[in-house]
Amino acid sequence: MISKVFDGHSFYHACRYMCNKQGAEVLATEGVRGYNYKLMAEDFIDQAAQRPTKKQACFHAVLSFHPHEKPDDARIVTIAKEYLDEIGITNTQFAITKHTDKAHLHVHLIANMVNNEARSIKDNHIGLRGKKVAQKLTLKYGLIVAEKKNLALTHLEALDHSEANRYRIYTAILETLPQCRSLEELETRLKAYGIEVLYKNKGQTQERQGISFQLGKDVFKGSKVDRNFSLGNLEKTLAQNQQQVLTQTSTTIKHQQQPGPKISEEHNFAGQLVEELGNQVLHSATGILAELLKAEYVSQDTSPELLREARKKKKRKRIR
Repeated sequence: MISKVFDGHSFYHACRYMCNKQGAEVLATEGVRGYNYKLMAEDFIDQAAQRPTKKQACFHAVLSFHPHEKPDDARIVTIAKEYLDEIGITNTQFAITKHTDKAHLHVHLIANMVNNEARSIKDNHIGLRGKKVAQKLTLKYGLIVAEKKNLALTHLEALDHSEANRYRIYTAILETLPQCRSLEELETRLKAYGIEVLYKNKGQTQERQGISFQLGKDVFKGSKVDRNFSLGNLEKTLAQNQQQVLTQTSTTIKHQQQPGPKISEEHNFAGQLVEELGNQVLHSATGILAELLKAEYVSQDTSPELLREARKKKKRKRIR
């Protein structure tokens, strides 16, 4: 389940949109008339008038369920009431209306930020609080966790023009960002989709503080397109892309500079052993050959008569 809080809506426009949508069904109300949107808005406005200093008295949020989820009306009302309680909207008027005009079931909540005692209800960081409460209730009631946008389940034709443009911007950034290494490169690639990148600078300086994307007449802050597309998160992603390219380039250069495959220590030791054994064998063979070729040693103690006798025997053999 996902929570989204809308800013700056009036009771009249919020009630008209919530009740007049095709297939809309008012499931529960507290302190207002639910059978006519004009009377409902009138009831909200009358109570808000008791606290004229409250600039934004209209709370308008939507709880969206996963397309595969179809909770019954009683379960929807229970979850919606608990959602309001958890974000601190209590003791006040509210209306809960179910919409089925899209692929996913969703519920609109309108509440008065001026309570029944004419006191103001705190609304600081209410959008963030709403998201955290939605995550908590998702786990509590065993609902499907929304991990990320699933474009396969998004029907652009079912969205209004502005919301459809927001999803087109999201899709374009998602496709081009992995190939970019700087914001300037991202700007260039998004122009091909007709999307202009706008920056918000800090004061009178050139320091960038925020980023927005414009498609046609619609302009969205980066964080409103997706929280990963805020200026800070985009800069982190681009830095990672740049580092990845540098790492790949460095690895390629090192690979090209390597003289050849390294010989393992075991292989090197075996080669040295074979070489040493070969040298020893060669040395032994050389010694044996030298002994065979060396002149026969004749002892000085041999008798001259014996030598003459030996020579005579050799001559006789030759004559025969």
